[in-house]
Amino acid sequence: MEKTDLYPERNILCIDLKSFFASCECVERGLDPFKVPLVVANPNQGNGAITLAITPFLKQKGIKSRSRLYEIPSYIKYTIVPPRMKLYLAKSKEVVNIYLDFVAEEDLHIYSVDECFLDVTNYLKMYKKSAYELAQDILKTIYQKTGLTATCGVGPNMLLAKVAMDTEAKKTKNGIAQWTYADIPQKLWPIKPLSQMWGIGKRMEKNLNTLNIYSIFDLAHYDRDLLKDKFGVMGTELWNHANGIDLSRIRDYKNLTKDKSYSHSQVLFKDYNDQNIKLIMQEMIDLLTARLRSNQKQATIIGLGIGYSKDVQGGFYHSTKLENPTDSAKEIMRYCEIIFDRYYEFLPIRKVTIACGGLQKKNGVQLNLFTNLQEIQKEESVNLAIDEIKNKFGKNSIIKASNLLPDSTARERNEKIGGHHE
Repeated sequence: MEKTDLYPERNILCIDLKSFFASCECVERGLDPFKVPLVVANPNQGNGAITLAITPFLKQKGIKSRSRLYEIPSYIKYTIVPPRMKLYLAKSKEVVNIYLDFVAEEDLHIYSVDECFLDVTNYLKMYKKSAYELAQDILKTIYQKTGLTATCGVGPNMLLAKVAMDTEAKKTKNGIAQWTYADIPQKLWPIKPLSQMWGIGKRMEKNLNTLNIYSIFDLAHYDRDLLKDKFGVMGTELWNHANGIDLSRIRDYKNLTKDKSYSHSQVLFKDYNDQNIKLIMQEMIDLLTARLRSNQKQATIIGLGIGYSKDVQGGFYHSTKLENPTDSAKEIMRYCEIIFDRYYEFLPIRKVTIACGGLQKKNGVQLNLFTNLQEIQKEESVNLAIDEIKNKFGKNSIIKASNLLPDSTARERNEKIGGHHE
């Protein structure tokens, strides 16, 4: 692989705590998670309960985490325990403190309750160890101090460390896999189906399949400009990742500018899915863009967060930086849909968060070859007229036909936040 600025040589560790919830329960009970069939699920939900976690012992028998209890073969006897989030958060904090014994806080990125990235580039001389050897020491320390088993991917950037951990480390004897840029053709490109790759969900996989992209090799060799036309800046990121390119640094996460942002979160009164959640997203974006217009602001960063039902736990939050600032509901919805399609896991949704960040004062419309000025001006004049009517007669004085659908929450929400202004 030719060495350029696109391929920085750092030493990144991506560490994941194996079967975390189930392993915590086993450690508390003095059990070996590799030898006992234990399931973390809500026992009050009966046979249809979703498993939040299962022990490695059950995984070795082909049982998948986040399956329903009735999907576990009847000949396998197992113990069900209810989830204890306080316990898991406490254990996670113990492990984070171990990481901080090895690296400074600015070189640690907590990705989730059971997964972290460490940049050990500047520590190898001090420890007189290779990144692989240091990974061995950290995993050994985690086990000795907490009883938890971890796996680790080692790579020259965050992406390759993560994919090495996801696809190879979990299969190695000591739980560690190291990738270099030279491994991209042999290890990264053969990955299929696409959803096996970090950052590509099932919905994005389907979208890419329509372009005859079925493997990471196909994605890496697709026309980057066509991907950008279809998926915006995230299309470029998909192409970069397929080629092992990731310029993000852990310290960047610590130095994010505290730009003012407008955000809106909504906890839903029932489970939603990919069929009806976009109605909610559109309604929330309509509120945010009205606020942008009233304050003469435009956003340069769009973020979408999805929280799954408490019976499933988890979710995601991701953001993307736009090439041009916008206050267009149509444009913001497009990026939210791309993020959603990329990361959604086909699980029941109970919370949505949308954020418009990197706010700038609106100074007109940024034009490019693909901009239809007449369409933009028409959209703006319609939106301003709607804003004026709502401000005068109340938020429910004019609504979209979609707001009358059973899954809509707009009218009820408008009444709660006060819909009429004299």
